[in-house]
Amino acid sequence: MSITPVHYIAVPLAAAFLIPILSKFHKETARIIPGLVFSYFLVISFVLMRQVSNTGIISETIAGWRAPWGINLVFGYFSGFFATLMSVIGFLTWLYSYRFKLVDSKPAMSYYILLMMLVTGSIGIVITGDIFNMFVFLEIVAISAFSLTSFYPGRDGAEAAFKYLLIASFSSFLILLAVLLLYTQTGTLNIAELSTKVHLIPQSLKLTILVMFVVGLGIESELFPLNGWAPDAYSQAPAPVGAVFAGVVVKGGIYATMRVMFTMFDINEMGQILLILGLITTIIAEVAAIKQTQVKRMLAYSSIGQMGVVMMAIGIGTEDAVFAALFMMFNHAIIKGLLFFSTGFLLHNSLTKTIAEMKGVAKKFPVLSFMFALGSFAIVGLPPFSGFWSKLYFLMAAADAKLFSMIALVLAVSIVEIVYYFRVVGVMYYHQPDESLPTKQPGLNAYFVMGFLAALIIGVGVYPDLITNFLHAAAYELTHKTEYVQTVLTQFVR
Repeated sequence: MSITPVHYIAVPLAAAFLIPILSKFHKETARIIPGLVFSYFLVISFVLMRQVSNTGIISETIAGWRAPWGINLVFGYFSGFFATLMSVIGFLTWLYSYRFKLVDSKPAMSYYILLMMLVTGSIGIVITGDIFNMFVFLEIVAISAFSLTSFYPGRDGAEAAFKYLLIASFSSFLILLAVLLLYTQTGTLNIAELSTKVHLIPQSLKLTILVMFVVGLGIESELFPLNGWAPDAYSQAPAPVGAVFAGVVVKGGIYATMRVMFTMFDINEMGQILLILGLITTIIAEVAAIKQTQVKRMLAYSSIGQMGVVMMAIGIGTEDAVFAALFMMFNHAIIKGLLFFSTGFLLHNSLTKTIAEMKGVAKKFPVLSFMFALGSFAIVGLPPFSGFWSKLYFLMAAADAKLFSMIALVLAVSIVEIVYYFRVVGVMYYHQPDESLPTKQPGLNAYFVMGFLAALIIGVGVYPDLITNFLHAAAYELTHKTEYVQTVLTQFVR
């Protein structure tokens, strides 16, 4: 049996149906099977990326119907980057989550199935070649995210999930309406064929469709003023889920935005708007982050600010800017994952998760505190960590586009970011610990996950070529869409 992109979808769906049945015979099945699925995701990613490097973009047809009439899945450097990143974060989250505050098989089963569906839906977004199926996968991600946000009873998770539900419903309405208008005007839902027919749509209607996509996908991408759901969702969901929200869910929304703007339409038509929205998002989020007293809400606003910078890079629209955006998303996923994972145990038994409760934790948890401090230094862009390079490449791309005022504003808000992260590190290292707070030591699985991420942050920081060649190929593929379109419309993979 050869490995194809459809395995990303078929395997976890089959596993989700089998887990409740097999768990009746062995309770640990609910935890083990998702781990096997995530491990297989890593195998799929490795095999397909090797195939792409040898033969080019992979276009797989479903049920033998050739695109654009049938549904197809597309795997290239660009989609492969996101699918691989999501697979890695999904596996690490599963490994970290093993036995994390789950006391019996029933909540464990729900948690792991939802986690698996969340990652599967996100990967579905990035490999589908059909705009309607992209909408379907966005809905799978949203439903899984609602459920994980309200996973812990006795908290404000239900309220946060309801807020997320309301805002996401508006997003779904706009995206579905945009898809409907595209179909009525072009007669196709295939992304590659749409790129060859959007010029037939009247300009005013095309701009209306573009605005619908920007607003609808902006909600998923945490773009101002559509990100009101994010701080509550991050703060109320289990700590490992925060890492998935930052490393997987938001990346799915960003991918969809980039695919629509670069492949289906022309980024020049909306680039200036994305620049402005991204800049406003960054400024407001970073100012809000410095005011937070809860660690997870601070991390949430920090994530929003960083996605604003990513959106600015997308708005610039050049190949170098797209490369910088991809590098920033890679760093955001691994660094924010480390921050959420370390916070999960530093404040394991706290209900409020306040910064004040982290006083002196470095004396109790030196390794965990070092992990959080390392993540803090990396996320603000200090060398020799990986975050330094992505910020540098973004500033270089902005300078090439002569956006000097934007560079000044981004550097100014970066100072704000440094202030609130260093404030937390100072509280951890330069205060006496509160002995009344109960603590819990992580298991070897959690230490392995955090150690791996820390090594990756340092490794890419010292030697960025570990990933830059791959990211350059992904950026080139997106900004030069001819190969994507020709492969989908001419290649028939049996």
